Amino acid sequence: MKNKIQEYRKLRNITQEELADEVLVSRQTIISLEKGKYTASLILAYKIATYFGLTIEEMFDFSQIGKESL
Repeated sequence: MKNKIQEYRKLRNITQEELADEVLVSRQTIISLEKGKYTASLILAYKIATYFGLTIEEMFDFSQIGKESL
């Protein structure tokens, strides 16, 4: 799933480690999210979006999710 984590993280000049600490995950999780290799849980998506003052929909791109995924 595409997301804007790296874009917003760089705008705020925040390291992957700092973001990971803020949302209580490992740096590896942030790396995987940014590369699109991992899909965040609803709770983690909420924490990340809220940290940046955004909605989940603003942070994560759901356009590639088809009906078969529901």
